[in-house]
Amino acid sequence: MQNSRARCGIVPPFLLQHLVSSGDADLADHARRTLLRDSVLRARPARPAGPATPSAAAAPSALHRSIHDAHHRATLPGALVRDEGGPASGDEAVDQAYDGLGDTWRLYDEVFGRSSIDGNGLPLVASVHYEQGYDNAFWNGAQMVFGDGDGTIFLGFTRSLDVIGHELTHGVTESTAGLTYRGQPGALNESISDVFGSLVKQHALGQSADQADWLIGADLLAPGVQGVALRSMKAPGTAYDDPRLGRDPQPADMAGYVETTDDNGGVHINSGIPNRAFHLVATAIGGNAWEAPGRIWYDVLTGSAIRPDCDFATFARLTAEAAAARFGDGSGEVQAVRQAWQTVGVSSAATVPAPTGPTPGPTPGPADDLTVRRTGGFGGLVRERTLRFDDLPDEDASRWQELVAGDRLARLADAPTHPDAFCYGVRCDAVRLDVTIPEPALEADLRDLFERTLTR
Repeated sequence: MQNSRARCGIVPPFLLQHLVSSGDADLADHARRTLLRDSVLRARPARPAGPATPSAAAAPSALHRSIHDAHHRATLPGALVRDEGGPASGDEAVDQAYDGLGDTWRLYDEVFGRSSIDGNGLPLVASVHYEQGYDNAFWNGAQMVFGDGDGTIFLGFTRSLDVIGHELTHGVTESTAGLTYRGQPGALNESISDVFGSLVKQHALGQSADQADWLIGADLLAPGVQGVALRSMKAPGTAYDDPRLGRDPQPADMAGYVETTDDNGGVHINSGIPNRAFHLVATAIGGNAWEAPGRIWYDVLTGSAIRPDCDFATFARLTAEAAAARFGDGSGEVQAVRQAWQTVGVSSAATVPAPTGPTPGPTPGPADDLTVRRTGGFGGLVRERTLRFDDLPDEDASRWQELVAGDRLARLADAPTHPDAFCYGVRCDAVRLDVTIPEPALEADLRDLFERTLTR
């Protein structure tokens, strides 16, 4: 299972791969070196950078920033060039990073009462001018790192305030929910960073939900690039369409959900779905998005109910519960949350449960189809069978209906894979279920049920 401390870069690998294949030798070289550097960083354990504690002049809960210059090398953190309270350096990247770290700290402090990203006054450290033409920015588990971009597709990564807020929010998620950086939990990890990155910008500019552009990285694209940003929370899939970058692949709802092994299971792609849900909530409620909508998302992120393997449906339910706890079950905020998740196709869990227990998911009917498959194994053989629930023996039909309506199969799907082991898959379109489970994760009763169904 992927570590929640994975390096989280703002530019997804699939986009850099497009540049490698763009036909432009310079762009391809920059992108190739960025991908290589990112792969090295992901394999390296994170180490604290810069001062471990605030200076004596700063109280533990006070803002403390230190900006370093990597001088186009990969050694971190580099030379200290601006410390908390120091004058502007005259280096645009240094001063943009300094201001962006401060704006992020102020959102969390003033709106959510959080002392820095770890809740304990962590000093904020950043390095600028990382590597040569580096097309990314990332949080490495200890500090922020910013590249200057290639100048042709990407400009300097300190230019976008929402990018700075996005990356620092990975640190918040790491110290709270610890969402696994793969599949739906990883897409939620990315989405939460987009949400609070956008809120950092809106809060700093004093923009209401209706005034905000809801773009992530709007200042990153160089002149001549056919696009407006890296991502659009309002309209996923519309941020860019450029011969060198390709077309924005983000889906706007679950009908377009992308199953892939690339990009840690599509964390930068499928994040468009919860991104749009938050935008819908914010615009339905109106006013400042960092107030009611932001508090609902923050309550879930820092609450005790969220788990590292949280999927979209669970997160939808938790946000509905958080809205009810803060504003009342019959409030407009709760209705906005429920409607938003329903609009993006994540609806079954977005209902506040009754006090007597959780609300069950939908149960498929007798005429609905169930597909069971077995893939993998040393020989790579595939077996698959599709049948209706009423074609099964009554006991097996009831068992399958219970399984596809519950969360047991989804939880088992998070189990680690094993070389040459079989994987069993279940798809039931009636409840939007499509999961693959490694055979070693299956208890004996489930393995027998799968085999009986496949061989009937």
